[in-house]
Amino acid sequence: MNLKGKRVVAVGEREGVTGPSIKLLAESAGAEVVFSVTQCFV
Repeated sequence: MNLKGKRVVAVGEREGVTGPSIKLLAESAGAEVVFSVTQCFV
């Protein structure tokens, strides 16, 4: 996947995929991560 030139908001879930994990994935695909957070949804 090529995300070069795209901006990403990474919202992760505590019991699933975390924000920092999504951030690393997006950055490796060329995206600029403008916000990253991990939330607990209940």
